[in-house]
Amino acid sequence: MLLRPAAERGITELEWLHSRHSFSFGNYHDPTHMGFGALRVINEDRVDPGSGFDTHDHRNMEIVSYVLDGALEHRDSLGNGSVILPGEVQLMSAGTGILHSEFNPSDSKPVHFLQIWIVPERTGLDPGYQQKAFPAEQRQDTLRLVVSRDGRQGALKIHRDVDLHAGLLSPGQRIGLTVREGRRAWIQVVRGALSVNGERLAAGDGLGIVEADNLAILASAPSEFLLFDFAT
Repeated sequence: MLLRPAAERGITELEWLHSRHSFSFGNYHDPTHMGFGALRVINEDRVDPGSGFDTHDHRNMEIVSYVLDGALEHRDSLGNGSVILPGEVQLMSAGTGILHSEFNPSDSKPVHFLQIWIVPERTGLDPGYQQKAFPAEQRQDTLRLVVSRDGRQGALKIHRDVDLHAGLLSPGQRIGLTVREGRRAWIQVVRGALSVNGERLAAGDGLGIVEADNLAILASAPSEFLLFDFAT
C-alpha cells in the first residue's frame, strides 16, 4: 500500500484560492508523486466567496468535481451552465477541447470541493458534460457507484475503465471491496477517520493499493471518502 499523508501534499495559496495537491499540479512538482495509474490529479480546493477560476481550456482529460460544502457555478463552451451542490458529481470530458469557468456564486460562504483528473483511454474524443445528484441516503454506510465506464447503477459514464465510489460511514461501521487481479485502488478520505486493513487515515489522506487485496474499511468517526477501482 502507498500512503499519501494530507500534511505532505503540495500547496497553492492565493488571495482567493486555498488548494492542496495529492499529485503534482501547476507550480507544485514532485517527480515521486505524478499520479497513480490513470489517476492524475486530486486537488482539494477552497474558493473564497465571489471568486473563482476564469475561463480556461482543457483537452484530453476526464475531470470530476465533487462538492463538499457551498456551491460551485460552472459554465462552458458547450453551452452548459449549472450550479453544483454537495452530494452532486460533475463529469466533464474535455476531449478535443473545452473552455469552462468555475466560480463561487456566494457572497458570504466559501466553496470546498475536490477536482479530480483521470486520463482517458484515448485522445481525440468528443467533449461532453454530465452532472447528477447522489443523495446522502444513497451513500450512507455503503459504496455508491457514482462514475463508471458503462454507467451501470445510474453512474456517470467516463471514458476509462474506472469505478468511482462515494461513501459515508457511521462510527463503527465497516464495508469492504475486493480489488481484483489486474486492478488497483485509491482511497481519498474527505472527512473523518478511517482504517483500511489496519492503516489509519484522516481527512485529506490518500492510500493507494497496488496489488489485489480484500479491503476492509472501518470508520472511527463520521466519515466521507472516495474510492477509485481501476484497471492498471
